[in-house]
Amino acid sequence: MNIASDDKELRHSIRLLGSLLTRVLNTQVRPEIAVAVEQLQRRFTGMLRDGSLPKRRHLLEAVEGLDTDVISEVTRVFNRYFSLLNIAEESYYLKLRRQQQSGHYWKGSFHDTLLALKESGVTADKLQVLLDELLYLPVMTAHPTEAKRRTVKSALRNVFLTQEALGDNRLKGYLRREVLDRLQCQIQLLWKTDEVRTRKLGVADEIDAGLFYFSLSLFQATARVYRNFERSLSDVYGEEVAGQIRVPSFLRFGSWIGGDRDGNPNVTSETTILALRLQAQVILQEYIRRLDELRNQLSHSEGLCELSSGFIDSIEADRAMLGESVIKLEKAYLQEPYRHKLVLMKYRMECALMQVQLNLRGKPESANRHAYSGMTEFVSDLRLIDASLRGHGDANVADLELHDLIRLAETFDFHLMQLDVRQESTRHTDAVADILAAALGLDYHALSENQRLELLSETIAAPGGLMFDDAVLSAATRETLEAFEVMARMRREIGPDCFGKYVISMTHNASHIMEVMLLAAQSGLVGRLGGHWHCHIGVSPLFETIDDLDRIEEVLTQLFDNTTYRELLRISGDSQEIMLGYSDSCKDGGILASAWGLSRAQRQIIAITEQRGLKCRLFHGRGGTVGRGGGPTHEAILAQPPDTVRGQIKFTEQGEVLFYRYNNMETAIYELTMGVTGLLKASVSLVQPVRHDRPEDLAVMDELARIGEHSYRELTERTPGFLDYFYEATPVSEIGGLNIGSRPSHRKKGDRSKNSVRAIGWVFSWAQSRQTFPAWYGIGISLSTWCAGKPERLEMLRSMYRDWPFFRNLLSNAQMALSKSDMSIAKEYAGLCVDPETGKRVYGLIASEHQRCVEWILEIAETDRLLADNPALAASLNRRNAYLGPLNYLQVFLLRKLREIDPEHPHDSPWMKPLLRTINAIAAGMRNTG
Repeated sequence: MNIASDDKELRHSIRLLGSLLTRVLNTQVRPEIAVAVEQLQRRFTGMLRDGSLPKRRHLLEAVEGLDTDVISEVTRVFNRYFSLLNIAEESYYLKLRRQQQSGHYWKGSFHDTLLALKESGVTADKLQVLLDELLYLPVMTAHPTEAKRRTVKSALRNVFLTQEALGDNRLKGYLRREVLDRLQCQIQLLWKTDEVRTRKLGVADEIDAGLFYFSLSLFQATARVYRNFERSLSDVYGEEVAGQIRVPSFLRFGSWIGGDRDGNPNVTSETTILALRLQAQVILQEYIRRLDELRNQLSHSEGLCELSSGFIDSIEADRAMLGESVIKLEKAYLQEPYRHKLVLMKYRMECALMQVQLNLRGKPESANRHAYSGMTEFVSDLRLIDASLRGHGDANVADLELHDLIRLAETFDFHLMQLDVRQESTRHTDAVADILAAALGLDYHALSENQRLELLSETIAAPGGLMFDDAVLSAATRETLEAFEVMARMRREIGPDCFGKYVISMTHNASHIMEVMLLAAQSGLVGRLGGHWHCHIGVSPLFETIDDLDRIEEVLTQLFDNTTYRELLRISGDSQEIMLGYSDSCKDGGILASAWGLSRAQRQIIAITEQRGLKCRLFHGRGGTVGRGGGPTHEAILAQPPDTVRGQIKFTEQGEVLFYRYNNMETAIYELTMGVTGLLKASVSLVQPVRHDRPEDLAVMDELARIGEHSYRELTERTPGFLDYFYEATPVSEIGGLNIGSRPSHRKKGDRSKNSVRAIGWVFSWAQSRQTFPAWYGIGISLSTWCAGKPERLEMLRSMYRDWPFFRNLLSNAQMALSKSDMSIAKEYAGLCVDPETGKRVYGLIASEHQRCVEWILEIAETDRLLADNPALAASLNRRNAYLGPLNYLQVFLLRKLREIDPEHPHDSPWMKPLLRTINAIAAGMRNTG
């Protein structure tokens, strides 16, 4: 959307919310807090105007004159301002989308996308082929990137809803006054709700946080997305043609919460079981609620409609099966056939829910024969009602809530989200070595890769698995095996599709996949009996370093040429999922090497799988920030290499991304729609030829990536004191005090290497200090070096920016990250370094590359300022600067005080809590963490 940066209505909303916050502060805080806020803003703005040293000293004097209590309160004021600003912006853009939706033509809408497809030659037959392959699968993860407490999120939602109500032009006089009073009260409650957690989140808290969004927005949004698609299909292709097109339920949701063991000792078999049972509870409760709604709606009387024989038979079959259990329940509905059927269905669903809840309470009972066995049986009953309604002229009634419920059942099944399990490859290697030593007396670690593959292939096929004494295995091996036993058990308890894939972090070799298959065989998930293979687990190897991306062709060729693995794929539908890690590859080799390595890897993966007749789904491990593969989903999908998406896409969504996308229903509808339309556009290669990338552009990117990676590694691996700079010039060591996740920030405690720090902590820390360099470092030097003295090359880059979605998306995302950087503020953080020379040297390298990046990107984009083609984002960032700057100066002051007084026990320091508040507030102001 191209929105003027000086929009009057948005500015009015911001002023209104700001004035209400001021009223609250006038009655709730000491006068000196408001004075301090105003003074910090005024002095920071004055410093920005002329940048003089006296103005900087003036600002520092104001900061250093504040005590811990005042800093805490001032920081909270800034934080609340950001929260209200975010609400005003979201509400405004939602209103714009509503206005555009009235004509169905907003950019990225289903109508807009289907019309473009039709005009490009996609007939109804071709569209059916495309739809039959369509699958959009966002995966919730619990990585510690959400700085907001759940209580705060709920309070913010209340403010949002009331602020939305003010947009009703019919609201006049005292009614409007009442709404304004309620809004002020809600802001007052928000002020009195602490944004900093007092305890560390556990895995159970993270599970609950993920489930929160379904009843809040996703159930309703999912149903609306399907409705919007079907309506647009009729509008574009005509009702008659649309009626002949089968629209599958193309949405699915996945989760890592409770299953992601990699680097998180808090994720155990118990948490995996808990996650699946809680997920089942949430979806079954939703089905029961909707069955009640249907019962209230379908009030048809017997004798006034001609019921289908199949429907009548189903009621009799239900009564025979349920017997005396439902005599009282059905008594009131014997003359209302649909209500009769629905009350029996509700009873069966309640039996299924009771089983789940008994298991949650640790009081399992034998299977209840009255309960629904799964989604297939439930949907079959719903479709009987649907067919019967249509048979007596009530198709329009069937297309209401009943149609929604069928869609939801096909989308969410009885497990809500498919839970992926993830573990790091060395854990499997060590477990296999332990088992083979116990069972066969072999030294697995001493074998070559080819020898390992040969041995694994033989042992996977061993009937009944290997024979060994569990007691001689290490505790780590027993724990690894237990994960597979839980997968086998929960498939029986919840349903065969409750798990997604088993993700192997740090996949370096083909044997890493085969090791997982051997471990799964010990629990009966994989094996061969009577000459017939069975496989009840899918593996998704994760390639996440630059070296792994470079070796992906070698690893996959070796894997797919393995006879045993090909047999397992054959009985799994000849389908393979492969995950690509954006975060670690970017941390490892920089944004250029990462982005280009991932793009090149996708081409190689598709070529390898296509050559062998395999279907491949790519799983994108994206974070919220550009430095972790983030950015707008629609554009990101379109920027994938041509002919690599092929109808299906899976990607992670984490932390604050979930909040901003799903905290209200209309935004959730928009985000899901934009994702699906991006997927449709990117998958058109399934039905018609697409333009492939130009070889000369690919060659240029090879060169740019090589130069960019060299520059990035020179900084992060070969610049003396760089890691000291990272730990001293950012709040990385203090971020853990926010208690925003169960996962440790480092792979190994006490290890301060680049490899040990998690990509999330890496990006979060640089963003806090306004040095967002993981998202752009190396771009400037690569562009300037490649173009040096050759003006025709600049023209080529401009052409690539205009015509190539990958290159445009790369530089557009870099512009966003560059705009969030502030090198003058970063210099203040550099001053925290114990060795001033180290601070100056590393800061100088980062600042000079920032300037180079800005200059060259502006040259290529042929514009005079960053984000010229996204004025809405530019205006949003500009509105935040007057508040972000003072917060950064406060944070630098607090970091210095904290580290000076008691560096060994920072959490006991009085400076710690106000520091945590600044971290939280800056994250809110920048609208992202990791």
